[in-house]
Amino acid sequence: MDIFEIIGATIGLFYIISEYRADRWFWPLSLLMSAFYAVIDFTSGIYANGAICVYNFVMSIYGILVWRGIIQKRKEDQGGERHISSCPKRYWWQIITVIVLLSALLTWLLGYLNQSTYTLPSGRIIHLAVLDGVSSALTIVGMLMLAHKWWQQWFCWMLVEPLMIVIFILTGNYASAVLYAVFEVFCILGVIKWKKESIS
Repeated sequence: MDIFEIIGATIGLFYIISEYRADRWFWPLSLLMSAFYAVIDFTSGIYANGAICVYNFVMSIYGILVWRGIIQKRKEDQGGERHISSCPKRYWWQIITVIVLLSALLTWLLGYLNQSTYTLPSGRIIHLAVLDGVSSALTIVGMLMLAHKWWQQWFCWMLVEPLMIVIFILTGNYASAVLYAVFEVFCILGVIKWKKESIS
């Protein structure tokens, strides 16, 4: 654990508080956190999640545009920023299908490329393609749902965080593991808060 990881974890703490509050600082913090964790993941050999951080960086720009109402403005959002809402039921089967297919594809790809192999301090080699693949698939879908400000996006993160905690512990990124444990608590609180504030 080094100072760079501690700074990344600190940014992540402000990030999750900002997401919970659904305030305007969330997406700029998401840009910053994505950049930090892309470096942390790639230097730790967590290539799938490093690539996901690059995706998150791009999605953060998209999220700024959607939340501010610059693109895809809905009638109920004419007065300013997009409101928290519920994911339309017609999308649920698509979301579940995408998560399952992406998880399978990424798990296979990471296993094939041997990019989720980690060497523990003891010298033992472990393979975490399934954890990397599933967490990456959930993150891809979760960020898209978050950009649309659907309160159900928290369910994706509730599944991602435990997987990431395991990955970070096994790769020696302990500050990040603690951060993601805090994230899990905010996921539970976020579901309650966002559902209560949802307009539909």
